[in-house]
Amino acid sequence: MLRKLFIGAIALLSFTTATADEGMWLPSLIKERIKEMRKQGFKLKADDIYSDSKASLKDAVVQFGGGCTGEFVSPEGLLLTNHHCGYSSIQKLSSVEHDYLTDGFWAMSREEELPVPGLKVSLLVKMEDVTGRLAAGESRDDIIGKEIKGKGYRASIESMYYGNQYYLFVYCTFRDVRLVGAPPSSIGKFGGDTDNWIWPRHTGDFSVFRVYADANNEPADYSKENVPYRPKRYFKISTKGVNEGDFTMIYGFPGNTQEYITSKAVDYIEKVSNPMKIALRTIRLDIIREAQAKSVATRIAYAAKHAGIANSWKKWEGESLGLKNLNTAEKKTEYEKEFAEWAAGKPEYARLLDSINASYERVIPGYFMRELFNESIAGIELFSFASQLYNKALSQSKLPADEQAGIRKRYLKDYNREIDHAIARHMIREFVERMPKENIPQQLTAAIEKHGGAEALADELFAKTQLIDKYPLTKEEIYADPFVQFASWFAPCMIQNQKYAYRNLSNVPEVEKWYKAYMQALREWDKERAFYPDANFTLRVAYGAVTGYENADGEYHTHLTTLDGVLAKDNPEIYDYNIPQELRDIYDRKDYGRWAIEKNDGKSVPVCFLASNHTSGGNSGSPVINSKGELVGINFDRTWRSTMSDIEFDPAICRNISVDIRFVLFVMDRLGGAGYLLEEMGIK
Repeated sequence: MLRKLFIGAIALLSFTTATADEGMWLPSLIKERIKEMRKQGFKLKADDIYSDSKASLKDAVVQFGGGCTGEFVSPEGLLLTNHHCGYSSIQKLSSVEHDYLTDGFWAMSREEELPVPGLKVSLLVKMEDVTGRLAAGESRDDIIGKEIKGKGYRASIESMYYGNQYYLFVYCTFRDVRLVGAPPSSIGKFGGDTDNWIWPRHTGDFSVFRVYADANNEPADYSKENVPYRPKRYFKISTKGVNEGDFTMIYGFPGNTQEYITSKAVDYIEKVSNPMKIALRTIRLDIIREAQAKSVATRIAYAAKHAGIANSWKKWEGESLGLKNLNTAEKKTEYEKEFAEWAAGKPEYARLLDSINASYERVIPGYFMRELFNESIAGIELFSFASQLYNKALSQSKLPADEQAGIRKRYLKDYNREIDHAIARHMIREFVERMPKENIPQQLTAAIEKHGGAEALADELFAKTQLIDKYPLTKEEIYADPFVQFASWFAPCMIQNQKYAYRNLSNVPEVEKWYKAYMQALREWDKERAFYPDANFTLRVAYGAVTGYENADGEYHTHLTTLDGVLAKDNPEIYDYNIPQELRDIYDRKDYGRWAIEKNDGKSVPVCFLASNHTSGGNSGSPVINSKGELVGINFDRTWRSTMSDIEFDPAICRNISVDIRFVLFVMDRLGGAGYLLEEMGIK
């Protein structure tokens, strides 16, 4: 009886008969969920979502870049994703003379579209359960080798449920991707770090790209001869909008969840790992912000770096708060006690939790060392450059100038010596203060004592290094450089880094090996629980409804924001809130055209909406579709109180945030003057 009451009290252990908003489901198995989806209003069939034999919605969804999702919206390869997903590409193409971050960019013809070097998008060709094939002795290489059809194709086999199942994923990767349009950052990144993870939200977080292919519609390197890719399926767009209670579905590539970890891991995340990472990133962000405020060139150069540091920083803050408020560790402890009572009579499971906990005790010190090193010493840009130079010099008889140039371009792109120096002064000190003494390199301890402190050591390193200003360097100069010598002291840390280089603490093999049996046991014991595999950047379906939530006692957050909220926050004195004058003029005239909606106090334009879909990092840019499979929004965030959903999903407050497709079209049309794109998307 206790277990029934306990499970019913927490969202982590969702029943199939309870809310269906929790879960990230493999699309090839969506037939198992389609009945529930149709109960909630979905109109399509399972093979409309995923099919190997015919065009389906999966053929309109892509992995974008290194960690986002995008969707085709025209028969000519036009692609939508988030502004923050395209941010590094936009930044790469920007300069002081052509500041596309500040001013936005709109190509008025195919010839004006800007190629983005290095940007790739990958389309899932098929997925297949290969658990049986591997168990029968077929090797991974053999299975993958049979699926590679030519240049541009790749395949991987991914573990599900901690090794209880294995799936093959085959992708087609396109290498010619061009920027078509982006709103100014004052729209696409409106609110900056202040509004990040926050509701109400008023961010037009979208950008527009086009995928090109060769004459045979196959992947190809950039060429003027390439033509727009012709997708098998693209999303039709609905301009009817969303209402409270409407069905929504997210289709995308969520990156990382840990729904089944034990209380020991939750406790580490909440009380050890996150607080350390938050503190160190706060220092780095403060230094970068101060420098950006003084220089336009620095603001542009460090825009993507700043955004990359800040996104996880704020997410971790919300995650720790959410885990604390939900008492996740405590609830898991109670759940584990009941599991242990059940398992006591089963020899194969009786000591399983003891084994898991003991393995955590062994690996946590090394994993923490890795995380601390990555957030402190490895956060110094010149350290990464010096380490790479040192390793290359050791492994090669010569280090040619062109190879040095490539390393320099990768690690010192948009580099600012003063910023890095200031960061180094703090990060060396933080590393020494937080790392157990026995794990601090002896050379570092001696150097700090010699110079009279970590800050003084950093000053000496930056004063005497040749790495920044001299190029190319001989191998002798590389070895003699003080910053290279400094980097060499951390060789043991780098070895430790590799040993524990896994996505999460619980994926370290010494721990993960016990989770395979634990997942088996949970599925035997907890028959009523709806199990879905943790996210691992493979294609997933999540579904829910458009809905607000009670943020606090007497404070209900409704599902929709409008242009009124944008103007209420508008502030010309603050970069992230300084909207284009043209948008102010449109607002003053109420010149919204077809994009106007009625409000109690007059007309406005919809901007963002909330829904109850289960999302994670990687779902940025995911299409949000309605019951008919039409695009109604682009997912870009969660509410701050939802960030713990990677570990515990609470249907009462977990909400994903999407930019309303009507605002996307409004910006394209009225500010971008790119009405031809609307015609291409079939908007009449």
